[in-house]
Amino acid sequence: MGIVVLTMKASVIEMFLVLLATGIHSNKDVTKKIKRPKFTVPQINCDVKAGKIINPEFVVKCPAGCQDPKYHVYGTDIYASYSSVCGAAIHSGVLDNSGGKILVRKVAGQSGYKGSYSNGVQSLSLPRWRESFIVSEGKPQKGVTYPSALTYSSSKSPAAKTDEATKAYQKPPVPETTAQPVTLTQVTGATATGAAHASLPKPSPSAGSTSSSLRPQPVGLRSGELDLWATSTYTSGQNSPRADPGIQSWDSPRAAFQKPAGAEVSPGFVPKEELSTQALEPLSQGDPNCKIDLAFVIDGSSSIGKRRFRIQKQFLADVAQALDIGPAGPLMGIVQYGDNPSAQFNLRTHMNSRDLRTAIEKITQRGGLSNAGRAISFVTKNFFSKANGNRGSAPNVAVVIVDGWPTDKVEEASRFARESGINIFFITIEGATENEKQYVVEPNFSHKAVCRTNGFYSLNVQSWFSLHKTVQALVKRVCDTDRLACSKTCLNSADIGFVIDGSSSVGTGNFRTVLQFVANLSKEFEISDIDTRIGAVQYTYEQRLEFGFDDYNTKSDILNAIKRVGYWSGGTSTGAAINYALEQLFKKSKPNKRKLMILITDGRSYDDVRIPAMVAHHKGVITYAIGVAWAAQDELEVIATHPAKDHSFFVDEFDNLYKFVPKVIQNICTEFNSQPRN
Repeated sequence: MGIVVLTMKASVIEMFLVLLATGIHSNKDVTKKIKRPKFTVPQINCDVKAGKIINPEFVVKCPAGCQDPKYHVYGTDIYASYSSVCGAAIHSGVLDNSGGKILVRKVAGQSGYKGSYSNGVQSLSLPRWRESFIVSEGKPQKGVTYPSALTYSSSKSPAAKTDEATKAYQKPPVPETTAQPVTLTQVTGATATGAAHASLPKPSPSAGSTSSSLRPQPVGLRSGELDLWATSTYTSGQNSPRADPGIQSWDSPRAAFQKPAGAEVSPGFVPKEELSTQALEPLSQGDPNCKIDLAFVIDGSSSIGKRRFRIQKQFLADVAQALDIGPAGPLMGIVQYGDNPSAQFNLRTHMNSRDLRTAIEKITQRGGLSNAGRAISFVTKNFFSKANGNRGSAPNVAVVIVDGWPTDKVEEASRFARESGINIFFITIEGATENEKQYVVEPNFSHKAVCRTNGFYSLNVQSWFSLHKTVQALVKRVCDTDRLACSKTCLNSADIGFVIDGSSSVGTGNFRTVLQFVANLSKEFEISDIDTRIGAVQYTYEQRLEFGFDDYNTKSDILNAIKRVGYWSGGTSTGAAINYALEQLFKKSKPNKRKLMILITDGRSYDDVRIPAMVAHHKGVITYAIGVAWAAQDELEVIATHPAKDHSFFVDEFDNLYKFVPKVIQNICTEFNSQPRN
């Protein structure tokens, strides 16, 4: 009996040991099962904005192609949360257009965000925003845990004022795979959650969760396609909005889902951030520090080839982006030339950089020769007109791009353009080699074409593949309006002082004729406070300032002021009148203005004119002397600037004064245009 008892005890002990060993083994399996999974970096799309992600700090992977301007970025270094995360990463230099991992950290909102052009991305300015973020290289910091799944925010639809729900979406089972749950915290707009769940297929228990529910079925899918749709939109082990079109559709204002029977479900909702910012998204008015009217004259000749033509278009798009096009800043149009020129679009066709870039992409190559001279003539005669958007108050700039060399001459067309106030820049790409120079139609064509020959207006590019490197240099030059010398023409850059003889010998009738002559001359000039200004002095023995340079700044006001001048009558002291004009008129002339004195008299002066005339010449006042009837021609030549033949005129009768208006204007402009171009 004792032996039997011992045997039973031994069996019990043995069984206990077996169970203990089995339990330990089971615990090891449990330990293995609950081992923490390896960190997975979430992927996001290029259009994901930082404000849509709730997480305060996270690591994400950006795809390639986020340099596109449609992904808006606001700020520099510190970005408004309304910015594209990946676009900001490229702008900051952390990523290039090939994509990669980045670390994003939310910071406080700023009172203002300044736009800039950097790394191929033009960021925009924004007055203020409630939240900001900064971007750095995607190296996780030690001791910091980053989310494998991002939490996105959205607002409730207007139909759902209550009942916020948190949904966990899970991958349905796929044969021979291990399902990994993908979690996205989502505040939805459903008002009947239970009904919605009851009307949808339930996940298989093998999915590994007892509390998850499928997302609603999209409109347009037949019931037999649901399993295929659900399976195809998830990838095992990934939690990526980019890899999950279904999640993206939740974030879209246009998303529409099939309404379950008996449930009041909102057909879609707009994220709160979109609702609050869609109307506020700033449309740039342009850079006011670069207010120019710009014509790009591009080479569409057959010799350039399709590949180089595409490079040229990309260059134009980059310049358009860097310029910040807008009604308060630069405006840009494009003329393409081959055998003949043609305007692709004018200055007011596209009023922002985004639309302009889109239009540039659609330009097709014309082919033919490379007649740049013909194109420059076209721009001068047709492009810079009021009908085509020329503002008048903005400098006119033409940038001519030439592949190699033109097939026609450019010198005469360019001279006419300069005299019309157009600042011509030349970009010569892959210019003629020593062996090729024999084929060039016009040697030194660029030197003959540009506004000035000091190097500021010329860019020589060795290869088409280096053209993109000149974007910033060109933008800086065309926006430097103080150096756009050809904006100043003979008609818009002078202070003109009329010195009018009102002596008794003139008479009332002839005096009105003289005033009409003064008015006819004034009409030829561009008059404003920043262009040509007009003043007038009348003299006899004494002198009187009729109006000064600062008194009137429109053409109509000047013409009315001339009409109001009253005839004085008296003697003729021309020398004293010159001194008076120097003191009362030209002493107040602007430093950057040409000073022109136009003196009109009908007789010999009672005082000496030599010393006053020499003082005027010494002070840089260009003097034109116009004598009528009894005026002394030798005295006119003394008064006039050298050479006297170009600056003194004699008219036998007052009634013939009008005939000399074109000649006086021609001489003024010839002298202006003969200035050195260096």
